[in-house]
Amino acid sequence: MADPKGFMTTPRETPTRRPVDVRIQDWREVYEPQSLEHLQKQAGRCMDCGIPFCHNGCPLGNLIPEWNDLIWRGDLDEAIDRLHATNNFPEFTGRLCPAPCETACVVGINRDAVTIKQVELRTIEEAFGAGNVKPMAPDRLTGKTVAVIGSGPAGLAAAQQLTRAGHTVAVYERADKIGGLLRYGIPEFKMEKHILDRRLEQMEKEGTRFRPGVDVGGELTGSDLRKKYDAIVLAVGSTQWRDLSIKGRELKGIYQAMEFLPWGNKQALGEVEVPPINVAGKHVVILGGGDTGADCLGTSIRQGAASITQLEIMPRPTEERPSGQPWPTYPMIYRVSSAHEEKDNRMFSVSTEEFLGDDNGNLRAIKIVETQFVNGKFEPVAGSEKELKADFENDLKNLSMTQGKILLKLIDRETGSTSFEIVKQMRGNFQAFMWQSVARIFGSNMKTEYDPEGEDIMIERSIQLIEAGKF
Repeated sequence: MADPKGFMTTPRETPTRRPVDVRIQDWREVYEPQSLEHLQKQAGRCMDCGIPFCHNGCPLGNLIPEWNDLIWRGDLDEAIDRLHATNNFPEFTGRLCPAPCETACVVGINRDAVTIKQVELRTIEEAFGAGNVKPMAPDRLTGKTVAVIGSGPAGLAAAQQLTRAGHTVAVYERADKIGGLLRYGIPEFKMEKHILDRRLEQMEKEGTRFRPGVDVGGELTGSDLRKKYDAIVLAVGSTQWRDLSIKGRELKGIYQAMEFLPWGNKQALGEVEVPPINVAGKHVVILGGGDTGADCLGTSIRQGAASITQLEIMPRPTEERPSGQPWPTYPMIYRVSSAHEEKDNRMFSVSTEEFLGDDNGNLRAIKIVETQFVNGKFEPVAGSEKELKADFENDLKNLSMTQGKILLKLIDRETGSTSFEIVKQMRGNFQAFMWQSVARIFGSNMKTEYDPEGEDIMIERSIQLIEAGKF
C-alpha cells in the first residue's frame, strides 16, 4: 500500500485555481500545475482498504488503489499502464468527471477523501510529458471493417479499442471537427482543445480514420454503411433538447445550452471574433443549476455579460452529506464550481412561469415564482411572483450529449451470418431519441415506443430487429 499513515498525517490538498480577476480575462484552464512531490503525498493518503469502494464509485472500475500506490512510490511508467488498463482517456475524465470515486472513498467516511481525480489527471499528464503515451498499432489486421457513428467520448473509446484489436475503423461525425461533446460542449476553461487533439493524433497513428462533416442518415445512408462495413457502432449523442413550453417561448433571445456553448468554444479558439450568439453587455438568466449551467456561466462571464442570474428549481442543498444519501453514494450537496467562484448569483427554489417580451418580439424579462416541494411535486408559493430583467436566456433543459447504448453488428461476407454485441446500456429519455436515430440512419419502420422504467426492453427489441434483418 501507499504511506501507511498518510491518511492521518497528510491533509487533503487540491490544486490552486488561478486568481479570478486573471482567469476571466482569458479562456485557459483555471487550475495551476501541482508539483509531483505534492501529488505523491496526496496519493500516499490512499489507505489500500480491504474493499476499495472507490472501484464501485468509478463508472469505469479504475484500479485506483494500485496507481495511487505506484505514484506514491514514484513508479510513473507502471502507474500509467494500470490507469490505461481501464480508461482510454484519463486526461478527459481527470478534468471533467464529477469524481463519484471520491465520495465513495473509505477515507471519506470520517476524513477528507483522497484527491483521486487529481492523481489520475497528473498521472496521464506526466506520461504525456515524458513521451510515454505512444501509439499502440495492432501487430496484424483482421480484415474486418467497422464504422463508428459519433465522435464523442463513447465513440472514440470504441474506435480506439477496435483499432487496437486489428479492425479497420472509420469514425463519422456530423460536425466539422471530431470530438462531439468534448469539442463543442465542454468550455475551453475546463479542457483546452489541444488536449483532445493530442489524443486524436495518437489514434490516427494507430490507424483510426476520421470522417468529420458527414451526415449519417442524410448524405450517407444506413444501406451505404452496411455495404461498406462489416460492423457498425452507434455512439451518437442527442442534440434534441428538452424544451420549456411556457408562454413567450417564441421570443427572440432564448437559446438552448448546446446552441450557445459551441459558439463560445469557437470564440475561445479564435475561429470567430464575434459569435452569432454573444452575451456581451446582455442581462443573462440561466435556467438550470447543474454542470451545464456552470459552463454557460463561465462562458457568459468571459464574453462580458452585464449581469448573470442562475435559477434552480430545487432548494439550496446542504453543505454536509444528507442522511438519505449515505456513504458511499454520490450526495447532492452545495458545491461551488470555478465558474461560481467567479460569479455566484444562484437563486434556489424558483420556477420560470413566463417569458416577457417587448413590442418587437425580443425577450425583456422573465416571470418567476418561488416553489415548495409538496406531495412529490413542486408547487408555486402564492404571492411570490416577480420579474427578472433578461435579454438573453439559456434554457438548459436538454439532454446534451448523453451517451447511449452501442450496438455492434458483425457480418460474415462469405456465409452471410451475423453476430452482435450490446456494449453499453442506455436509460431514460435517451431511449426515445436513440430509436429515432436508428430509424433515420437505417430506414426501418420500427416503433419508437419504449418503457422509460425498463432496463431490458432495448436489448429485446434490438435482438428482434437484428434477427428480422431490420438493423
